[in-house]
Amino acid sequence: MSVPVRFALAGFGAWGKLHAQSIAGNVDAHLVAIAAPSDASRAEAEALYPGVQIFADAAEMIAQAEFDILDIVTPSHTHREMAVAAMTRGKHVLLEKPMAITLEDCKAIVAAAKEHGVQLAVGHELRLSSQWGEIKKIIDSGRIGEPQYVLVELLRKPYRLGASGWRYDPHRVGSWVLEEPIHFFDLARWYLEGSGDPVELYAYGNSRDAERPGLFDNFSAMFKYANGSYAVVSQTLAAFEHHQTVKVSGTKGALWAGWSGALDRTLEPSYFLKVFDGENLEEVKLEKHSGEVFELREEIAQCVEMVRTGKPPVASGMDGLWSAGLCLVAEESIRQGKPLPVGEMLKF
Repeated sequence: MSVPVRFALAGFGAWGKLHAQSIAGNVDAHLVAIAAPSDASRAEAEALYPGVQIFADAAEMIAQAEFDILDIVTPSHTHREMAVAAMTRGKHVLLEKPMAITLEDCKAIVAAAKEHGVQLAVGHELRLSSQWGEIKKIIDSGRIGEPQYVLVELLRKPYRLGASGWRYDPHRVGSWVLEEPIHFFDLARWYLEGSGDPVELYAYGNSRDAERPGLFDNFSAMFKYANGSYAVVSQTLAAFEHHQTVKVSGTKGALWAGWSGALDRTLEPSYFLKVFDGENLEEVKLEKHSGEVFELREEIAQCVEMVRTGKPPVASGMDGLWSAGLCLVAEESIRQGKPLPVGEMLKF
């Protein structure tokens, strides 16, 4: 019987608690340490996970705890320091998206993983979805031909505040484009990977609140490839509940998928996936629930395999760099009011 992979968890907010649950619920994983900044969150962690080391400071946990992989679920501006500290100790890292809020920090994290010979997984868990991941399998099977157009759209209510309101502070969150749309940039790029790398992006955004003009309630971006294929990523937070749509059209057929729930972490959502191969229309039966709570469990299982076998993560550091980079280029496109090239952003 294999020894469980030891996880240290930095962050114990709403999403961090779900990470803890997913680790604790995996028989091949062992939650050995948690860093939580507040007295209340530490008390809750101690009550829920007796025997787990609890730290007030993540840097102290990284330096002192014995673990195999660090799971970072803290405000985005803290990611670089924690990730690099763990990698310097030779530890693997699971890093929540966005991997950082500047390209400089993203590149530093990728470079540190390479320098210290460790694995870096970025939390684009939608790739592990029974629904959104199935779309990639359908594309790769050739059923709709070569994909030429991808739409990923979200309609929802505003984001949760986050601990101490960090998600509404541009200095800590970076932007709301780096929150949910980053997943959609990742999915669209993944679906269109046969087209190479994006070459140009044009974005728009606006906000209901003049006091936070850079935190866009409504955001849309279009990015294109040299072969003529293109993607549209769009989000509104000035809405209700949580409703996500994906559409892909190819040279032979098309597909359409939707997910709806009262909240993004609804445990009993409604969802569908329809595929047209040019002749026949099929509604695909999904064997597992679709939703980020379920995908997180798959992500933890993937990290266990990554640590044990060296298998590359489903979303690598370079994937994280691309998705964050597209978000940052989109923000700059809105500021400048024109399309911008994207190819230069990956140069170290």
